[in-house]
Amino acid sequence: MTAPSGVSAGPVSCRLAGDAAELAAHHRIRFEVFVREQAIFDESDVDAQDARPDVLHVLGLHNGVPAGAVRLYPLDASTGTWQGDRLAVLPGYRTSGLGAPLVAFAVETAGRRGGGRMLAHVQLANERFFERLGWARRGDVEEYVGRPHVLMEIGLTG
Repeated sequence: MTAPSGVSAGPVSCRLAGDAAELAAHHRIRFEVFVREQAIFDESDVDAQDARPDVLHVLGLHNGVPAGAVRLYPLDASTGTWQGDRLAVLPGYRTSGLGAPLVAFAVETAGRRGGGRMLAHVQLANERFFERLGWARRGDVEEYVGRPHVLMEIGLTG
């Protein structure tokens, strides 16, 4: 099964980064949010996961302008478990309605690729956002890079 080529809802659209320029835009958005704005990482949020051949980098656009990103990849093919992470929307676009379509695109994409469930470690402040999208909390609050996070899970359909 393949991922959808893109999802569009009015001025908001999401798609897999299709070339070097789109991948660079994806990474720029993550840098702006996780390094500059939130100071979660010192110099870069890029890690070994980004180099995996099975990692999918999603770009969210508002009126054609790159404004959001999310990354997803399989954790365990035998159980169909996928990981979603690095969800980021630039500050000026947080009221544009881009966050939910980015999450939905990641969930749909993993499901179309045979995933059975998706996990995400989300900042505690974003727990309710994910719950409204159908995700459920699994476990207690944990610290990740000095910030409280919770493990969230959602079932996937193909």
